[in-house]
Amino acid sequence: MDILAPALRLIVVDDEPHLREMVAEYLERNNFSVRTAACGKTLDRLLAEQSADLIVLDVNMPGEDGLSILQRIRRTTKTPVLMLTAASNVSDKIAGLDVGADDYMTKPFDLRELHARIRAVLRRYDPQQASDARVEPMRNIRAFGKMFVDLDARCLVEADGARQPVTAMEFDLLEVFLQNPDRVLTRDRLLNLAHNRDIEPFDRSIDVRVTRLRKKIEHNPAKPQTLKTVRGAGYIFTPAKRA
Repeated sequence: MDILAPALRLIVVDDEPHLREMVAEYLERNNFSVRTAACGKTLDRLLAEQSADLIVLDVNMPGEDGLSILQRIRRTTKTPVLMLTAASNVSDKIAGLDVGADDYMTKPFDLRELHARIRAVLRRYDPQQASDARVEPMRNIRAFGKMFVDLDARCLVEADGARQPVTAMEFDLLEVFLQNPDRVLTRDRLLNLAHNRDIEPFDRSIDVRVTRLRKKIEHNPAKPQTLKTVRGAGYIFTPAKRA
């Protein structure tokens, strides 16, 4: 006789009662155990009573907003968090991912997609290692073009959380650009800062690496907006300006 696994425990945090009830009802029909909260204080109380396997957290709430709540709870838990927002502003998504969100959805959304995204986040997550345990320092993730750079894991991360590997030389170059935003760097300076001791001063491998990085991080590599060429000088990393 099969023994059913216990339902995964979710908490839905949103100041709109109708949305909370709709999401909770739908997810409960899909075999989740769901509690709801209208604010950060109620979320704190629910987490104190029982840990959660995942939190669905709205960004735009009166009082303490979702980004502030996420930043605060990330100091004590690594429970995965899927953020909701009424705005499709990319700066909101970048801020959420910087603070530690695992995924993002824009309102209005399809409940089936929400369900699929929750399942995808949970597949990437090992609850055996987390249940409200104290966490290591927050991952150091920085925005870079259409991607994000995970400085701890030494890789690129897409907006949906998928990881994209880079070579050691490519990562060294990414790190140098991140440390020198809005500054023109010559090829010689880039070679020096990236610690490539065996490369000759006039080696054009920097150009090759920049071209490869552009294919990964630019929306249109033919017209780069993040890693720009400065004719006769070198390259410049231009971070996206938040609204």
